[in-house]
Amino acid sequence: MKNDWKNLAIFGGVPASTEKLHVGRPNIGNRQHFLDRVNDMLDRRWLSNNGPYVQELEKKLAEMLGVRQCIAVCNATVALEIVIRALNLSGEVIVPSFTFIATAHSLEWQQITPVFCDIDPKTHNLDPQKVEKLITPQTTGIIGVHVWGRPCAISELGHIAQAHNLKLIFDAAHALGCSHNGIMIGNFGEAEVFSFHATKFINSFEGGAIATNNGELAQKIRLMKNFGFAGYDDVIHIGTNGKMTEVSAAMGLTSLESMDEFISANYRNYLEYQKQILTIPGSQLIKYNLDEKNNFQYIIVEVDEQITGISRDNLVKILHAENVLARRYFYPGCHHMEPYRSLYPQAKLLLPNTEELTQRVMSLPNGTTVSKESIDIICGIFRLSVENGDKLTKYLSSRGPQ
Repeated sequence: MKNDWKNLAIFGGVPASTEKLHVGRPNIGNRQHFLDRVNDMLDRRWLSNNGPYVQELEKKLAEMLGVRQCIAVCNATVALEIVIRALNLSGEVIVPSFTFIATAHSLEWQQITPVFCDIDPKTHNLDPQKVEKLITPQTTGIIGVHVWGRPCAISELGHIAQAHNLKLIFDAAHALGCSHNGIMIGNFGEAEVFSFHATKFINSFEGGAIATNNGELAQKIRLMKNFGFAGYDDVIHIGTNGKMTEVSAAMGLTSLESMDEFISANYRNYLEYQKQILTIPGSQLIKYNLDEKNNFQYIIVEVDEQITGISRDNLVKILHAENVLARRYFYPGCHHMEPYRSLYPQAKLLLPNTEELTQRVMSLPNGTTVSKESIDIICGIFRLSVENGDKLTKYLSSRGPQ
């Protein structure tokens, strides 16, 4: 990366990276192991309907998490919908707006009102004090989201749920392999939902899992994910098609085999980013609790425009021009998306921390495809942009909306 800011690609210069550096570029694991499983699956001709690879994946996940039951599903959104239905939630459920839209949609899809609650600006997770203020006679549950894999205020939310007779579940899409007080995420609330989407550090192409220590709930979920079938031609419960395929389970097992390698790469990159971002004024990398287990998947930077002289949005534009596909998270917040924007136009008045954070947060590439040299390029562009923040801001403003 040259020091002359006018060499940036946004001015027509050559991008610092000829290969696009993605947030969430998939980890693949041992390709041969995966292909061996696929060939075995094809030889068996058992492609879906609770095949041996799905059963093995569920068993290995349950062992890793230390939970009694783990149910593999086609994706985490359907998993949330099934858990919500299995717990008979209705009326209103309290959720953060600072999350992926699927958390809210999984409620609205079932005609349950998502009540958006503000977050703690330090943890980026639900603020328990604000949760309690939103409880009404119509409230039946709370969905906490372990954002960036950093656990929610689990004990506080648990006490609130118990005191008000509410169901507590967790969206743990970011938190596979993470722990809280030495206990693996997956063991808290009525159930926790994991995602194995291609963007997650452990992926099954598309997929998810529900972890619970409630045997009765697990039995109900197993019925519901398979149309309510209890046996051949025997439907005993309402259900849907939430089954994971064998090819997805094969990829999930292959990913799990390389889990330590993936986490090691993420941690190595996290330390390198931490070292370099410390030298960039107005930029703060979120920290992980090193006394707990973490997957270190998310490299999240908070940008203070008052110090950097350039906004988070303009930094993302510059990085994109340089083939670094940084992301705004969770922009603009669920409450600014439809149908919630129209249904609750004043929601932002109750979400000041969410409003501010969605303007500050940026996610940078991580994973096994990201090297120290890549991080040097990314942080070099970042640093150069901040050093010339005023000039770049004026230039980008002169170009108008892009």
